[in-house]
Amino acid sequence: MRLDKFLKVSRLIKRRTVANEACDAGRVLVNGSVAKASVQVKPGDVIEIQFGTKNVKAEVLNIRDTTKKDEAKELFKYL
Repeated sequence: MRLDKFLKVSRLIKRRTVANEACDAGRVLVNGSVAKASVQVKPGDVIEIQFGTKNVKAEVLNIRDTTKKDEAKELFKYL
């Protein structure tokens, strides 16, 4: 699954366009390297997002095309 779509489906970032912009600005890292929105993510990958002064680090646990709000937390775990 594309990185920007995963960020939206998992609700780490609320909108796909915002996820796309964060990737273009170089604020999203996958496994320690700067990632574009089109990078394919898989279970086991570590995603790091820089929100201003705050960093969020999460590991991908599962991939789903769609998910409900309650089930979104099952797709990743915070590190």
